[in-house]
Amino acid sequence: MTTTAPDPFAPARLGPVSLRNRVIKAATFEGATPDHVVSDRLIEFHRAVARGGVGMTTIAYCAVSPEGCGTPNEIILDEVAVPGLARLVEEMHAEGAAVSVQIGHAGAVAAATGHRGLSPSRIFSPLAMRFTRAVTPDDIGRITHDFADAARRVATAGADAVELHFGHGYLISEFFSPRLNKRTDEWGGSLENRSRFARQVAAAVREAVGDRLAVIAKLNMADGVPGGLWLDESVEIARLLEGDGSLDALELTAGSSLQNPMYLFRGEAPIHEMARVFPQPIRTGFKLFGRRFLPTYPYEEAYLLPYARQFRAALSMPLILLGGINRRDTIEHAMREGFDFVAMGRALLRQPDLVNRLRDGTTDEGLCIHCNKCMPTIYRGTRCVLVPTPPWATT
Repeated sequence: MTTTAPDPFAPARLGPVSLRNRVIKAATFEGATPDHVVSDRLIEFHRAVARGGVGMTTIAYCAVSPEGCGTPNEIILDEVAVPGLARLVEEMHAEGAAVSVQIGHAGAVAAATGHRGLSPSRIFSPLAMRFTRAVTPDDIGRITHDFADAARRVATAGADAVELHFGHGYLISEFFSPRLNKRTDEWGGSLENRSRFARQVAAAVREAVGDRLAVIAKLNMADGVPGGLWLDESVEIARLLEGDGSLDALELTAGSSLQNPMYLFRGEAPIHEMARVFPQPIRTGFKLFGRRFLPTYPYEEAYLLPYARQFRAALSMPLILLGGINRRDTIEHAMREGFDFVAMGRALLRQPDLVNRLRDGTTDEGLCIHCNKCMPTIYRGTRCVLVPTPPWATT
């Protein structure tokens, strides 16, 4: 633990980028891009948190290719998406906030959007009730190229950072998992082999963008399922990524959209609310068996901190603490423990101006109660259900 800690509300450097403070809006999928390009609603969503004081806001899950979409209304980072991203970046910069764009390939999760779904090894996807296809070495090369191209487009749009999604049971995360990766070639087996894809992607992205952008990876610390990725291996993966020198920071996360989403969210599991967004017969099945997919974990402030401490002890690179950060004293404590930035998600859905309030001392704690009823809203426009008309809802 450090003896002196930086002021979380003072300017800070993240790789080549200067941020006005150390609070980042975490990627919470906005559900605001039905045409796969930036919409006015998406801009207003991020304008609210930019005006509310965050140092950087993150545009959530943008697919590097159509086959990589995890939901039907994600941005696909082709050339058509660039002008809209450039407009969003310009408007966020006018509000004083930097912009990060999260990019990824949903892997097996994409099976739920009508795609075959790709994974390290052939598995059955309960989200789509079908088997996925195991990727080939040619697929790995193509997808690596897709990541690099997507990052170039993010840079062309003038964004400040790109966040590589290496967590939550999406494709790269699946390669880490001993439970999902049963390959016997150079992409499976040993930890070095299972981390090869991620390291290749990070290196390709860094080569593509140079020092124009900060390059962040969102890395799973634990999958939250038996036989999945756990701290003993995820810390070693982080060491390998740090040693490669391709990244400016790691954002530490947990859980799996494919296998155990609530391991990330904690708090109440919104079974009935989630069921209502699905058609029959999935709706009835979800009501009956949803607890198996969405188990309840107790919420506590900074619930991922005990895991994240293992990474802080092992690494010297900048780290971003995520998970249940709702209070000013939590942010200050994270700085004292040596974390460089914090990321806030649900708290900013409830109060987009929370960072300004915390900085000014008008409040010490956000109003989010972690009911998780925001989770089902991602399909029609993400919002806190306790805010009848959020700032972006009328666009």
